[in-house]
Order: sequence, then C-alpha cells, then structure tokens
Amino acid sequence: MPCRVLGFLGRVLIASGVLVLLFVVYQLWGTSLVETRAQDSLEDDFATVLAAAEPPPPESEPSPAATAPTTSTSTSAPESLLPQEGSAVARLEIPAIGVDKIVVEGVSQRDLRRGPGHYPGTPLPGQAGNAAIAGHRTTYGAPFYRLDELEPGDVIRVTTREGEFEYKVTGNEVVAPTRVDVLDDFGDDRLTLTTCNPRYSAAQRLIVTARLDRPPAGSTDADDRPIPPVATPAATATPEALTAGSEIGGSLDDSSAALFPALLWGFATAGTAGVIWLAGRKWRRGTAYALGVVPFLIVLFVFFENLNRLLPPSV
Repeated sequence: MPCRVLGFLGRVLIASGVLVLLFVVYQLWGTSLVETRAQDSLEDDFATVLAAAEPPPPESEPSPAATAPTTSTSTSAPESLLPQEGSAVARLEIPAIGVDKIVVEGVSQRDLRRGPGHYPGTPLPGQAGNAAIAGHRTTYGAPFYRLDELEPGDVIRVTTREGEFEYKVTGNEVVAPTRVDVLDDFGDDRLTLTTCNPRYSAAQRLIVTARLDRPPAGSTDADDRPIPPVATPAATATPEALTAGSEIGGSLDDSSAALFPALLWGFATAGTAGVIWLAGRKWRRGTAYALGVVPFLIVLFVFFENLNRLLPPSV
C-alpha cells in the first residue's frame, strides 16, 4: 500500500513539474504567438486608418457649391475620430532596439496582449503634450524588452493618421509603480514609454522619455503648412481620471474576471488528460496518446491563457 501511495505521489509531482515547465514555455513563447497574430490583424487595420486619413484628390473643375463659403465655424473634430479602445492608433519604430509595432488604444491586459498601448487621457503621439505608451517587457512579443538600452539621442519614430513624427531620447529613469506623475504634462512635447523593471518583475517601472523633433500636430510645420488636428482622448478625459489608479498601468489587472474561466478550463484540461489516460489503458497507449496530444495541447493553451490573467500584471 505505501508503495502505491508513493508511486501515485511521484506521478503527481512529475505531472506538476511538466505543467509548470509547459507554462514557462507558454509565457516565453506561447504569448508571442498570440501577439504576432494580433499584430498581423492590426497591420491591416492601421493601413485602413492611414488610407482614410489621406485627403481626396482635388477636382479639376470644382463646382460653385464646393467653392461657396460656408457659415459653419466649428473646428472641433467629429466624435467618430476619437480612437476606440483596442483600435490601432499608431506605428512605433525604435531602430536602435529593433522595435516595429502597431500601437493600440488602451493599457488593459487585453490591450497589451496585442501590442504596446497608448495611455487614454494623454495626447496621441505627435500632438502637443506628453504622449505615453506602455508595453510588455518579457511576454506577448516583449516589445520593450531592450528598452533600457536606449541612449540619449536615439531616434523613436511614430506614425499616426496625422503624419510621421520623430522623437529623440532624452533619458530614462527607474521609479516606483506609484509615480503616476511621469504621465503629467510638463509643458513640452514629449513621448513617455513605460514598462516593468527589472525583467520578469513588476516591482518597479522603467521610464524612457523622448522630445519631439518638429512642431506638434495642430501647429504649423517648417513649410508653414497647417497640420490638421485630430480628436484625442485628452479632450474627454481629465488628469484626475488619468491618475485615478494607484500605480502606473494600474488598470492592467483583470484577474477577477479570469477566475471562473481559469477554473473551468483547468477542469477541462484535467478531464481531457483523464480521458486520454483511460483510453491508453483500454487500447494501445501509444495510439491513444498520439490521438489525444493535439486536443490536450489546445485545451491546455486556453487554460494557460486564462491562468496567466490571474497572475500579477507584468509589462
């Protein structure tokens, strides 16, 4: 009897160790598959955004109605131009560390699984003020993995529907997660990139700042041509709303919503493994395992996806 108990415990420990190892593999590589698929979709979405922003070709003979003065004096951007959460808002390129990603609107866990996220309530990149972007450092493609390698003078290019904007890195610092003041408006036109520090930990935040190299959108460029402004979340959000969380990226945690799905898929994973084991006892073990490995890995992947949401957020 003791031998059976010890044998059972030994198998449980081995299975647990294999699951932990598979979860580490999922964290480091599986999440990158999720991000890559999302970025492919966002590439198409952003191409559509840029195409819609291009001015229509001028008419050869404009009609009198087209040239007649209008009585409207409103300069506010239409509500439809406000970026929706999860939508593609910019392309972020950092040649020095090999970053080329589509930026989404929002910094929730769901948003950052798809790529770097723009902080709602801050200006969009290229606009006047402090535009802020958060990104993962070790999972989901790890776009900001090498962010600490940036040096003053390194170029950061951001493309939005308003054009291409170039920033020059001015410095970096490591701060406590509660230092939400790094997202404040400092009276200049800057880009702030945030991620967790050190790698594989959310104990601190690494902050990289860069200065805009040209007049912001909505002002006048070097050729005295007006750059048309576009609606920004800052127009509908207050600084109080932006800093309501106690930490930088404080809205990242969605563990409460993931508890039930994680339990459900955990039972599904155990059930799938049990069915494969029983099939192996009743029929040929090799055949049962070969037929069951793909369904098991699919269910396990979904379980890990929900289990990952229960962990402390780490960008």
